[in-house]
Amino acid sequence: MSKLKIRHLFLIFLISSLTYTVTEAQAFTRPRSHRLQKKVRDKPLRSRTVKIREPRAAEKAKKKAGASERKNKRENEKFVKANRERSFEIQTPEVRERMKQNVKKANERYKAKRKKTASRSRKAAKKYRK
Repeated sequence: MSKLKIRHLFLIFLISSLTYTVTEAQAFTRPRSHRLQKKVRDKPLRSRTVKIREPRAAEKAKKKAGASERKNKRENEKFVKANRERSFEIQTPEVRERMKQNVKKANERYKAKRKKTASRSRKAAKKYRK
């Protein structure tokens, strides 16, 4: 072989070996992790939500206000019920019958209205389909 061919082969071998080392240097292979690090997770198991408490006096005041509101609501419902019963009792028998019929008709109208509005949606339309 001539010296030119040997130089040519040597140059090709040199270029290929240099390009291999350059490409190997750019490739990032992650080193093996330690066995203790494998057990540690990236994310915590659950994130804790921190509840910020108000002053005790404020909590007590809110609790007391809620209790008084519930009590007022119960008393109001009781008053309304007693008032309806009293107004019904003081009527004559004919008026009582008329009042009962009016309540029945109103309930029927309300039910029909609710059915009509509910049937507009696709899911409810199946329920009321004839």
